[in-house]
Amino acid sequence: MPTAPQTTDELYQALQQNQRRPYGRTRTVTAEELVDAAEQFAEPLPLARALLELQEAYTYGSEPRKSPVVFARLLTLFDEQPDVFDERLRHLLFWRFKWVAGALRQLPEIPLAGLRQWLTEMRDRYEKAGLGLQPYYGQAYQLAAHIGEDTALAYELWAGRTRTRLSDCEACEICERARYHLAANDDERALRVWEPVLAGKESCQEEPARSVSYALLPLLRTGRTDRARELHLTGYRLARRNPSMSGEVGRHLEFCALTGNEARGLELLAENRILFDEVDSPLDQLDFLTGVEVLLKRVEHLGHGELPAAGHAGRTWTVAGLRAEVRSRADDLAARFDARNGTTSHTDRRRARLDRAPLLDTLELTLRTRSLDDVAPTSPAAAPTAASPAPAVPDTLPELIVRARTSDEQGHPDARACWARLRTLVAAPDYTHPDDPAVGPLLQLRADLLAEEANRAGEKDEFTDSAALHEQAAALYDDAGLPGHAALARAGALLATAELPAQGPDGAEAKAAALTAAHASMVRLHEETPGLAPYQEARVLRLRATALGLRLQTSRSEEHVAPVFAEVDLLLAFATRHEIVGQISGGLLLRASTYAISGDLPAAVTEIDALLDRLKAHGPAWHLPRTLGLRGRIQLALRDAQTAYTNLTEALRLAADWPADAVDATRLHGDLAEACMHLGRPDEALRHLTRSAELGLRHGSRTDAFCAYGNAAQLSLDLGRVEDCIALLDSLLAEPDVAAGELDDRLVAQLRLTRARALHAGEDLKAATAEFVALAAESAGWDDDPGSHAMIAAETAVLLGESGEFGRAREAADQALAAHTREPRYEQLSSCLRELARLQAKQQGPEGLADARAFLDDAGRVADEARAAEYQAHGRSLDTALAYEHGRVNAYAGEYEDALAALEKALALLGEPGPEDDRAGEWAECVRLAGAVEGIYLERPAPALTRLDAAVSRLTALGHTEEAEPLASLAARLRDEE
Repeated sequence: MPTAPQTTDELYQALQQNQRRPYGRTRTVTAEELVDAAEQFAEPLPLARALLELQEAYTYGSEPRKSPVVFARLLTLFDEQPDVFDERLRHLLFWRFKWVAGALRQLPEIPLAGLRQWLTEMRDRYEKAGLGLQPYYGQAYQLAAHIGEDTALAYELWAGRTRTRLSDCEACEICERARYHLAANDDERALRVWEPVLAGKESCQEEPARSVSYALLPLLRTGRTDRARELHLTGYRLARRNPSMSGEVGRHLEFCALTGNEARGLELLAENRILFDEVDSPLDQLDFLTGVEVLLKRVEHLGHGELPAAGHAGRTWTVAGLRAEVRSRADDLAARFDARNGTTSHTDRRRARLDRAPLLDTLELTLRTRSLDDVAPTSPAAAPTAASPAPAVPDTLPELIVRARTSDEQGHPDARACWARLRTLVAAPDYTHPDDPAVGPLLQLRADLLAEEANRAGEKDEFTDSAALHEQAAALYDDAGLPGHAALARAGALLATAELPAQGPDGAEAKAAALTAAHASMVRLHEETPGLAPYQEARVLRLRATALGLRLQTSRSEEHVAPVFAEVDLLLAFATRHEIVGQISGGLLLRASTYAISGDLPAAVTEIDALLDRLKAHGPAWHLPRTLGLRGRIQLALRDAQTAYTNLTEALRLAADWPADAVDATRLHGDLAEACMHLGRPDEALRHLTRSAELGLRHGSRTDAFCAYGNAAQLSLDLGRVEDCIALLDSLLAEPDVAAGELDDRLVAQLRLTRARALHAGEDLKAATAEFVALAAESAGWDDDPGSHAMIAAETAVLLGESGEFGRAREAADQALAAHTREPRYEQLSSCLRELARLQAKQQGPEGLADARAFLDDAGRVADEARAAEYQAHGRSLDTALAYEHGRVNAYAGEYEDALAALEKALALLGEPGPEDDRAGEWAECVRLAGAVEGIYLERPAPALTRLDAAVSRLTALGHTEEAEPLASLAARLRDEE
């Protein structure tokens, strides 16, 4: 904390700021400093509020030893000056008796008599205050369950009582009831009790993460494997890297170990390495370490004890070494608890977990399954990106509304969590809006929620919805008498409307015109709306600049560059004058992007570097990942893949400090995949592609996610990982929205096309052909995309040819040619027709020669068209390839003189290769086939040897020794046969 608060207002502001931070050391240390600062004030209220914040930090920061000490100070203050505690503070005070009871249970050094004495204190206090005792009996039951004695009676005394305002939330009580049935080995009943939480109907700070972690194994034991997989993915995300949920993380590790996902378990362990050192609760440590040991025991049992594992900081660990360390620590903790409690419950429970046999040999937890054999040390960038735990939101409604608006004005990532909570509360039938001038009328809150929803829709490119929601928000703001808010919403609607994709050949021009009009409307709206708050005016200026930036991005017109810079200058001047740091950063980022779009990449890098220096000095820190991401993309454009990789890796590392939706980690992983491909690291690129897709799905961007998965599938196929590709695509195509036809049909067709190619590569010709035929039939109706139909029909024809169905192959080829006339695909059609000719000649010999030559005639016409259109082939020359294929086809059919003449033509078209000529292989193959036809089939070895020897000499002299080897081998054969 830079400067201690000097007034109570400053203290309350600092407390509010600290509450936005995630639980952990930073928040805890700040809370401690704020307590020190509060003690300087004469009035006791600031101290009470600071102590409450500190206790919360200790409780959710997994520091149970300190929580009771803070509460003792609060209780003393309450006893001495009860009037300081209004209804809200009094409620918090009595609520936190339960926190202390929980903290004391977690400490084996606290005698059992001390735990019971505290419960007696709690009961006495509740009775004196006229409060119901259900919360007390809840704590008494939890102590009984912890000890392992008299749980049935304690459960009945608690569960049979009516809930009170101080009872644990529904979600937490559901978890306790379900765990009671779980301890009685009644999985089905436990799961029935858990259903509201598992279904997301009940939740809180700790739920559903805690319930999910306990429900995973019962779900498996009762055959609900799909549900277990689903809940593992969602529940783990809620718990990871959170010290107060280390036990939950341990149970997820156990789940991996018992489902054949040991490799994923080790990855998750590495992601949660901080929990070895940041968990101060002995009970949580025991829970976490036991889960870790279940995983390590399984890995070692499978013969992989030498693998590296992430453990306590300060040294490197192997699985075997870490397991020994974990076992020693966990055994000691269990013994200490049992000694305190006078039972063997903790040792028994630990042993039961360690003795469990795997429940499944394998369960696909992700769309890219890895085995222990695949596990190897990876670079930091290859590790999955971990999002920080969800930010805490205020308990009281007025505070929550104020927090949401304040965070939103600042552009702070925590605003999302506040709005989400408010959306849930407002939607409830019994919602009552607070009568508080500080939060305004309900109309304003409903408008706020619509505006936030509109922004989220825009981020997902759902521009129609975004525009409509902005307009609805504007209307409500008008009704609430908030013209500034209404103007800002209407500006958002203007931009969203302009971003709607324009159809037709002039789409780009139409969209640029729409953005021009939107900008003009924003300027008028700005001028006609006096009295805007500084943050509102800055946002309008940002929207104006964004509109022009998008116009430039659409048109790529040089005349559109200067207007963007002019608008950015206006934004920066205003934001600087009013010290709106988020908009300063946004403006600078937009300026750098403008340089990049206009082609001045060095200037863009200079701007980005200056912005990075500013962000590190002045913030906002959550802009750093996005800025580094842009720098990485610019470096990719500059073909500096290594620097790009470094920037993007750092961006991902910083992104982990913020809520998942605060940074576009999806894009960062996608860009890292591109960098990895340039660096020759395709396996690492595949990891980033799949991670990018996973994040896209989590954020609701299903189209982008499926595109990323499609790229991952294609890369898997390119790497020869055919089965991985097929398994991935099978999983995607089985998704409900795909099966229901809700996903874009062209995207689904692309996934099916890749799958068909993978089936072909996997030598499942029948399945591949069936899929291609179906795709060709569907794509025939794509009047707006005949080129794609031409490509699919051409590939279909080839597979039919491989199957010997040349009649159907001819039909498919004719479809491809017809579509080609509308949207040419010269190389694809030429390749298809040549391959069909080769297949028919090879399979049918002389009988198939006429039809094979017909295919080649079609290929010749395609080559003529390409030449007339001045088309430059990306690979082999179409004319050269065609001449070579004439040679092969005639050779297959026994027409050797025609074959030799065609090959001579191909060689003439190619010309002799040079030292750096990448056509050397093609030329050598033509010489080889000509030599074989001439020397073997035409029985003229002398000229064939002359041809071959000359070619070998030339290739060897040019350094093409590998290409010369087949020619030398054929020459040796001809000499042996002389």
